[in-house]
Amino acid sequence: MKHTSFENMNCPVAQSLEHVGEWWNILILRDALYGLSRFDEFQNSLGIAPNTLARRLSDLVEAGLLERRPYCDKPLRHDYLLTPRGREFRSVVLLMMAWGSKHFSRGEPAIQLVDEQSGEPVELILSDARTGKPISFASHGLRIKANASAQNRWRMETGRERRQAYRNSILNASTPSTGKP
Repeated sequence: MKHTSFENMNCPVAQSLEHVGEWWNILILRDALYGLSRFDEFQNSLGIAPNTLARRLSDLVEAGLLERRPYCDKPLRHDYLLTPRGREFRSVVLLMMAWGSKHFSRGEPAIQLVDEQSGEPVELILSDARTGKPISFASHGLRIKANASAQNRWRMETGRERRQAYRNSILNASTPSTGKP
């Protein structure tokens, strides 16, 4: 079943979903980040139907997230290797892993990100690369730009009051009460 295309939607989230939003794509990229690269390895890992896997791999190659390289001539077989664009998706997978572990794990998470030198677990944060400041609802917001579509403008304007109310509730919860009227 072909999903609705987001190709013409002027939104970076929608544009990203156009290429990785199908759940098999994200799991294939996860497995590629784990080091899997062959059709049978992906199929073994995911239990995915061969025709679906072939289509998903083809889509990821077309999106520039994976590249196909032959490793055997007879029969012709390919490795599916991450491109620089695909390797950049690692941060998305790691954030999804941390979020899923925190909110949906049954017991102790089975996989954990660790510091390679110390072996200590890593706690992920999203931060501004320029300042190192952690990104939060309280200190960072979204700003509509001149090239935004009418739909983006409507979305941002419609949600403005609720975003501000949520931001204020976070700020109020983090500000200690002085007990003074």
